[in-house]
Amino acid sequence: MPSTLLDHHEASGARLAQRPWGTVALTFGDVPAEYRAGTEGAALFDDTDRGLLRVTGGDAADFLHRLLANEVRALTPGSGNANLLLSAKGKVLHGFDLHVGEGELLLSAEPGDVQALATALDMYHFTEDVAFEDASAEHAPLSLVGPRSREVVEAVTGPLGARADHTTVTQAWKGGRLRVNALGGAGSPGFRVDAGPSGARELWDALVRAGAVPAGLAAYDILRVEAGRAAFGVDVTDDVYPQEARLDEAFSLEKGCYIGQEVVAKIDTYGGLNKKLLALRVAHDDPVAPGTELGLDGVEQRSLGIVTSWAYSFVLDTGLVLAYVKRKHQDVGTVFRLGDGGVEATIVESPVRH
Repeated sequence: MPSTLLDHHEASGARLAQRPWGTVALTFGDVPAEYRAGTEGAALFDDTDRGLLRVTGGDAADFLHRLLANEVRALTPGSGNANLLLSAKGKVLHGFDLHVGEGELLLSAEPGDVQALATALDMYHFTEDVAFEDASAEHAPLSLVGPRSREVVEAVTGPLGARADHTTVTQAWKGGRLRVNALGGAGSPGFRVDAGPSGARELWDALVRAGAVPAGLAAYDILRVEAGRAAFGVDVTDDVYPQEARLDEAFSLEKGCYIGQEVVAKIDTYGGLNKKLLALRVAHDDPVAPGTELGLDGVEQRSLGIVTSWAYSFVLDTGLVLAYVKRKHQDVGTVFRLGDGGVEATIVESPVRH
C-alpha cells in the first residue's frame, strides 16, 4: 500500500522520491537536522506503506513455529520478535516483525511484500486450522528513532512503563485504537506507533508537537548504514543467507527444525560463508551505485565484493558503503578499488557510530 501521508508531507515541503516499492519522503529539507534527531533526539519516519498479515486459527502458532526461523510458540501475547522465512537452502525469502496478539499473530511486512509472504506461507498449509488475512488496510505505522523517542511517545500516550524490545501495548486514543511497539530502528532505540490510516495524520502531528523531527529516507539510510544494518530488498535478497546479512536477531539456533534450519546450523558450526556484509569507508563523498564491484590490486579475480548501499557518513565525514565482501578479504583495513576507477574503499569496523 502507498503511504497515507504523502499529500501531508508534500504540503509540508518534503521532497519526494520514487523507489522500487513506491513514492517516499526523501527529506523534509534539512538532512543534517533529521540525522541529528536520530542520534540525539527523536526522528519521525513514515512507515505507513508497510503491509500487515494477520494469521489466526487454533494451529496458527504451531504452524508458524515449524516454518519461521525465529521463535513463535514460546512468545506470549504482547511480545514479538524480528523473524524470517527462509528457503529450503537457508536463504532469506521474507523478513518481517512478528507480534503476538490475543488470538492472532500479526506479521508487519516490508512495503509491497505482504501478498508474496502470504502466498509463500500458504504453500505449506494443508489441514491445519490456520487462516491468512491481508490486514494492510488497518496498518499505518510511524517509527521514532533516537534517544528521546520514549519521551516523545509518552508525551502523546502517557507513561508506558518499562518495555522490552518488540513488546506492544494497545490503548484507546482519539476515539480509536493506538498500538505502541517498543522497536528500535537503524541501530538506535525507538518505537513504532500505529493509529491506523484514519489516525495517521493526527498521530504524526501530535508526535511532531511533542518534539519529534520529521525525517526522510536520506537520513534513515545514513543512520542504518552507519549502524551496519541491512535493508530488505536493498541489501537482503533471496540470494543471501541470514548470517551473511548479519540478521542474527531474526533467527534462532536453539528452537529446532524450521525451513532452512539445517543450512543455518551448519554455517554456524562449520563456517564457510562465501561473503559477508561489511562497511567500507570511501575516499570521496560522491554516491556509489549499488552493484559496483570491489577489486584488489594483485588479485586476478575481477570481483571480490559488491556494493549494496551507500550513504554519506557524518561520523566519518565521507562516503560509506555496505558491501558483500568475499571470504579471505574481510580484514579491517583492507583497501579495495571501486569499480573500474581508482577510488579506494577501506573496510572499517561496523557500526561506525556508537
